[in-house]
Amino acid sequence: MSSLEAIELVDRIWARDPTIWTGTDEAQWLGWLDEPGRMLERLEELEGLDSGYDDVVLLGMGGSSLAPEVIRRTFAVERLHVLDTTHPSAIRRLEGQLDVVGRTLFVAASKSGTTLETRSQLDYFMTRDRGENRFAAITDPDTELEQFARAHDFVWVVNGEPTIGGRYSALSPFGMVPAVLADLDIQALLERADAMAGWCRLGEENPGFQFGVELGENWSEDRDKVCIDESPGGFGLWAEQLLAESTGKQGKGLVPAPGEHPSGGPDRQHGRVRLDDPYDLGAEFFRWEFATAVAGSILGINPFDQPDVQAAKDKTSEILSSGDPPQVAEEGSLDDLLATAEPPQYIAIQAFIDPEREGELDPFVVRARETGCIVTKGLGPRYLHSTGQLHKGGPNTVLAIQVVDDFGEELAIPGREFGFRQLISAQAAGDLESLKERGRKVCRVRLEDL
Repeated sequence: MSSLEAIELVDRIWARDPTIWTGTDEAQWLGWLDEPGRMLERLEELEGLDSGYDDVVLLGMGGSSLAPEVIRRTFAVERLHVLDTTHPSAIRRLEGQLDVVGRTLFVAASKSGTTLETRSQLDYFMTRDRGENRFAAITDPDTELEQFARAHDFVWVVNGEPTIGGRYSALSPFGMVPAVLADLDIQALLERADAMAGWCRLGEENPGFQFGVELGENWSEDRDKVCIDESPGGFGLWAEQLLAESTGKQGKGLVPAPGEHPSGGPDRQHGRVRLDDPYDLGAEFFRWEFATAVAGSILGINPFDQPDVQAAKDKTSEILSSGDPPQVAEEGSLDDLLATAEPPQYIAIQAFIDPEREGELDPFVVRARETGCIVTKGLGPRYLHSTGQLHKGGPNTVLAIQVVDDFGEELAIPGREFGFRQLISAQAAGDLESLKERGRKVCRVRLEDL
């Protein structure tokens, strides 16, 4: 790409020109370009939030939970808990921990205000409340969640920016409010992000543009697996949603692979993470966002929609509405699936298990890598809001291995005809059916049998 072409592309992104992508609704989703500066103007509002609680629990999924989780890990914040699972064992365990410490602030985070998992978690903890805890919300203006929060006297409601999609919301209230509640210096985070936004207005010296061109041009040369550097805070957990959900559509896509080695095969490229200091996280969030937008232009897709995410949700609703117990028995042959695996296929381990047991997957990850394929790993239902779009809408090179454990006894959800056990079972069953409908190669195994 010539210097003139580079400058023109950057200028057109900042001018909100949708024709550099597909010419549809992209211009409506570019609020993230201005969010660092806009959030700096809201510092007084955010820093005034009450954080005088023993613990803070963030209830959210996908774009509402992954940035807070990376922030929590990066800064080792013990008092901040991120709950983005419907597994009964995890919910019971967290509740037991909170009973010991005392007052807790529960923050429900949902851009749409209708996220099933988040609303179910909120209803559960509100019903269990003994009067010492408090509730708050982060949501876009005028959502059902905001109306609910106002009606139930939540301690505060912080509105997000409607022109920002979930996966681009790390530097919006969905990432910055949890950072405030973790007692971090969000001014430092935002100032570094704002500085990066300024650098991303440059031409060829633009760090976000350079990275985006690298991603896109490598993809055009069949290096579509992005091996994201490991970091102490698990930056790849956030970055994989950004890449997968933004680019995985129309049979195309960049496959994010946190922790995989970039020199392990011809279908791989390096996803560098630049974190010399924890507060560089603000700048890195923006650099990856800008790079993904640039890469989306090269791929010729709309990096701001997620047309295939609804499929698994619809299947889940269909199963729950039927009244029949969801079926999560073993299906297919794991040995046969692995026997046929070879690059450029990739193996996606989709684990509907208690998050505390995630480490039990490690020996199987090692075994799967022996095929020479990239191996990715996601916890369900979290990955449905992250990499699920890529698995269904991206290239048909995924070998999906669903792993389930014992979901334990049912845990009732107030006001619902189903509990958390039935919900997570339906989510597992619904996603496998969605993958099969799209001709993906799949199997389901029990964690104990790996």
